[in-house]
Formats: sequence, structure tokens, C-alpha cells
Amino acid sequence: MKLYKIKKSNIDNRGLYASRDIKEHTKVIEYKGRILTKKQVQVNPKFDNDKAIYLFNINKKYDLDGDFKFNTARLINHSCNPNCEVYGTGLKVWVYAIRDIKKGEELTYDYGFSFDQDYRDFPCNCRSKNCVGYIVREGSRWRIKKQKSI
Repeated sequence: MKLYKIKKSNIDNRGLYASRDIKEHTKVIEYKGRILTKKQVQVNPKFDNDKAIYLFNINKKYDLDGDFKFNTARLINHSCNPNCEVYGTGLKVWVYAIRDIKKGEELTYDYGFSFDQDYRDFPCNCRSKNCVGYIVREGSRWRIKKQKSI
């Protein structure tokens, strides 16, 4: 049985929700996609920030493009008070529970955008008590830009 189901989200259109209680440290879902070199990403207009981008920086040489329907994990929304975190193993990216998650709770993680001059282009809609208003985190190890399509 899958640990998640797709439902309408109050954060951003659709999201993933726990289909049963999930214990802390549980591997929830793999973030799947196509492995690209940094050079491929730099020259591809798909990654120009004018639309939704599902891109993970894996290491100094490779990124993971998760903009595919088979990548269900792309539906996990950002929160300033997340219940999941993302870890890489080799060229694979996994989403883990960082605390116990109750059945029906939306799965979220901190996207960790870098704090730079365009941080205001990425407003946060998580509505958590400690929301900072924008999707930023200083010193982030991972970077995913998932934006609403306008």
C-alpha cells in the first residue's frame, strides 16, 4: 500500500497526503526524473524560471529534472514547517518523514531556495505559524524551484 494519495491542497492546487500514519524516518517516496549535466541545464530554455521548474541539484556535475507525470513526488508542496526532508543517495533522491505524520496530513518539505536578489519571486503559501513569507532557506543543500503556473 502506498504511503500517500493525491488530493486538492490548500498550499498549491494538488498535493500528496498521508494515506496512513507514517513513522519518523520512514522513506516515503522517491523523487524521480531525468539526470542532466549542469551544462545541459544551463543551455535548456525549459529551466528559465518563467514556468514551474522541478530541478534538484544533486552534486557539482548533475541535476535531476523531475518534471514528469511519473514523478508523483513533484506534487509535494513547500512548507516553512515541514514534515518531510529530502536526501540523496548517489544519483537518487528520496523523501523521508522527519517526524510522525498522521493519516490525512499533507506531506511537505522545505524547498530551501537560496536567499538571493530574486527571493521575492517565490512567495510561500504554507500558512504555517512560522511562515517566513517566501520560499527561502540560507545555506540550503538542495534546490527545487516549483512555482505556480500563471
